[in-house]
Amino acid sequence: MGESAGKPRHVASPDLYAESFSAAVDYLGTKAKHVNREQISVIGISGGAGFALSAAAVDTRIKSVMTISMYDMTDIREMANLAPEQLFQLKDQLSRQRWDDFENGQPDYHPSFPEEPYDSIDDLPNHDELTNEWLRFYALKRGFHPNARGTATTTSNLAMLEFSALDYIKEISPRPILFIYGDNAHSRSYSGRAYYLANQPKQRLIVEDCEHIDLYDNMKKIPVDQIAKFIKDSFNA
Repeated sequence: MGESAGKPRHVASPDLYAESFSAAVDYLGTKAKHVNREQISVIGISGGAGFALSAAAVDTRIKSVMTISMYDMTDIREMANLAPEQLFQLKDQLSRQRWDDFENGQPDYHPSFPEEPYDSIDDLPNHDELTNEWLRFYALKRGFHPNARGTATTTSNLAMLEFSALDYIKEISPRPILFIYGDNAHSRSYSGRAYYLANQPKQRLIVEDCEHIDLYDNMKKIPVDQIAKFIKDSFNA
């Protein structure tokens, strides 16, 4: 993904997503002149938030966690609302796609976002409400990047089906968690479920008149002061 090296490209790997947080802690810990190893906190945004929780559950060097507009990307079963026979069909289709990928010499990949950004919202194609929200960010200059085309290789969903980001969320305790999400966020149920599953200490901060993507870049909505206070308080606890 992004500027990282290696092939095949656009592969979504939940274990590596979680590992990225620990790798960041590794790096920060080597900067002893500037970083207090005992005061490292992580922030996960959208899909990254679920993996921030997964990383914190096992990496005790992470002293507190904040999730912003959280998504649990490993919760495919619930997102797709699949009956048992549909789930089997999905797994069978994805499994067989691995043979197709080998025969084709490359993995199947269908990007969601354009190769070039649209100039304005008025230029966006009309889709369902959720797709339109993603396009308002990723398909405009606001959030466009040529290496961020959306989705991952088709067979990446097999890895997501194998991994459950929230299985050990209770083990983050006694380190604190702050769940931040908008009152109008289509994803708010993920934060609600994670909050329910987590042990104390935990907090919720629900931002008024705020959708999912607002908390990506809208500085009028992002609660910077509350985030800073939470981090400081978590180190003084």
